[in-house]
Amino acid sequence: MIVTFFYSAFYDPIYNALVALTALIPGSDVGIAVILLTVAIRLILLPFSLSAARTQIAMRDLEPKIKDLKEKYKGNKEKEALETLALYRAEKVNPFASILMVFIQIPVLFALYWVFFYEPFSVINTARLYGLTPVPDTISLEFLGLISMMGKSIVLAILAGITQFVQAHMALSGTMKPSMLGGMQADFQKVMSLQLKYVFPFIIAIISYTTTSAIALYFITTNIAGALQEWYVRRAMTSKASQ
Repeated sequence: MIVTFFYSAFYDPIYNALVALTALIPGSDVGIAVILLTVAIRLILLPFSLSAARTQIAMRDLEPKIKDLKEKYKGNKEKEALETLALYRAEKVNPFASILMVFIQIPVLFALYWVFFYEPFSVINTARLYGLTPVPDTISLEFLGLISMMGKSIVLAILAGITQFVQAHMALSGTMKPSMLGGMQADFQKVMSLQLKYVFPFIIAIISYTTTSAIALYFITTNIAGALQEWYVRRAMTSKASQ
């Protein structure tokens, strides 16, 4: 049941999209197809991403109220935590919204990985194609004629790690400081922030190098898109606040 849903909802659509984009792109460059597919995925997830980004900025604006609660219920961690959660509910703020987007992308990442693991792309698996999916006459597995999409690239792996660090830094800089939270919640956010900012980029770089260049290219594109989105949302929110 789960496997069938995964193939129907993620694997087959991504495979068909990659094949279709490869057929439509001049030169049939699979690398460019991966970039365009990643941009399309980011656009589909854009409402969730924008909501998470706005929530982060809203949390930062709540810092004075959180500080007041800490002072009011000093010494009573349980009451402080309950009142803090009540404030989040009242303001419709999710303190872990930035982490949600990471988990939303996991099925997409797995599908993309398995597509390149099981489908060599040098031979199109027509059995998995939809009726309207165009089949490319030729396929170029060399991104811009330089990097094999089926091989490994240390350059792309390093870029994946760097762009992940930049994107995480921009996303986390808009969240509430752990010192403004209480008890276990503060400790949890502090640990998660450190992992997302320093550990996760390293993991992304390792995954990018040990899998394929296509996965690395996916990470680079989605990280750049995420960083641009953070910049846009903050600029828009700052402009709105100044009016």
